[in-house]
Amino acid sequence: MNFNRVVCFDLEMCCWNVDGKGSTGEIIEVGLAEIDLPKQQIVKRAQYYVKPEVDEVSLFCSELTGITPRKVAKQGRALSSVIQSMVKNFGGVNKIYASWGRDDLILIEECRAKGIDLPFVEFINLATLYRVQHRLKDKRIGHRAAQQALGIEWEGRQHSGYVDAYNLAKLALRML
Repeated sequence: MNFNRVVCFDLEMCCWNVDGKGSTGEIIEVGLAEIDLPKQQIVKRAQYYVKPEVDEVSLFCSELTGITPRKVAKQGRALSSVIQSMVKNFGGVNKIYASWGRDDLILIEECRAKGIDLPFVEFINLATLYRVQHRLKDKRIGHRAAQQALGIEWEGRQHSGYVDAYNLAKLALRML
């Protein structure tokens, strides 16, 4: 296990707004940003679009994420292919993966449902770690708000897996 490197990731899923309540479906984007802890820098980034097998990208989802059905149709690949790329390009089970919240559970559930081996073994929930570090007890805080609370500038469009993973990597460098 390489404890000097952490791969921050963010997922975007098919999503709908039904009667004012959000619901999600299959993964349509995986954003990744790898950090080198001793060097205190982001060393690698990637963005993968995933073609959903069952769900469709809704207008609500496109407006929220910027991901259109056309983009997924043209640039998307099967989740199994994306996971293979993650393992090849980011070291897979030899690295620690981190997200804001429990994106690991979403990825685990979808991989299991589709018979795909998981790309990681070790995982850190940075939202929980942040709450512990800042003694927030039961109070939840969003990724962007946590980053801004530490004076770290947010860059790019929120709800893009690629952008969110990059910003999470900047926050993780401060936290870790």
